[in-house]
Amino acid sequence: MIKKGRIQKLIGVIGIILVAVIIGMLTYLGDYYHADKTAHDALISDSQVTVEEKGNLIIFTPTQGQTDIGFVFYPGGKVEVSAYAPLMHLLAEKGMTTVIVKMPFNLAVFNINGADAAMEALPEVSKWIIGGHSLGGAIASDYAAENEEKVSGLVLLGAYPNKDLSQTKITVLSLYGSEDHILNRTAFEAAKTKMPADTTFYEIIGGNHGNFGNYGEQKGDGVSTISAADQQSITCERIVEKEMAEIRK
Repeated sequence: MIKKGRIQKLIGVIGIILVAVIIGMLTYLGDYYHADKTAHDALISDSQVTVEEKGNLIIFTPTQGQTDIGFVFYPGGKVEVSAYAPLMHLLAEKGMTTVIVKMPFNLAVFNINGADAAMEALPEVSKWIIGGHSLGGAIASDYAAENEEKVSGLVLLGAYPNKDLSQTKITVLSLYGSEDHILNRTAFEAAKTKMPADTTFYEIIGGNHGNFGNYGEQKGDGVSTISAADQQSITCERIVEKEMAEIRK
């Protein structure tokens, strides 16, 4: 029979362990990459794009020449969502309504179906592209795999799918930087079998992992030889050229 004193000591030890685990988790979740000034400036409406927040969505709406095509975006893991405002602003300037989905603890895995809120908030958009960066891209591909009837296109930025999309009719565009040292190249190559045969792969020469957003240097990433603005401009051009063109057919 265990003595009362030992039980109390055991409970005390368990309590200490739980507190340590909770502190560790909160520290991990609270440590993330913050959006820079360029990103915050892109959250301001101008003559070409109106920016507004609705619940957990940041919506970028073209002021003119708007199409019925929308792009819903999942941010990279532990990156402040507003870091992707410059890219979304660029796409909106091209006539595409864009939406960034805010994620609990800046981790898309906690809001896999976040795209549903965007689609509900913008019923006037009839065709949707979903995309994401890094972890956000992987989770966006999970959504696409489970909601083929809702999604016309998928854009992966420094990312690869978890689930098999090879038999779907979804138009897939995969963009990655030549200097990306975060992307697992072995897993990336293996995941190509999960993508449709007509998937477009585009390597951005000089680009790295972090320059798809504006949140500073990412630990472990390669050194880019082009600016974040240039990498995002190329990304925008490829999305418009591939995704918008295909969906318009």
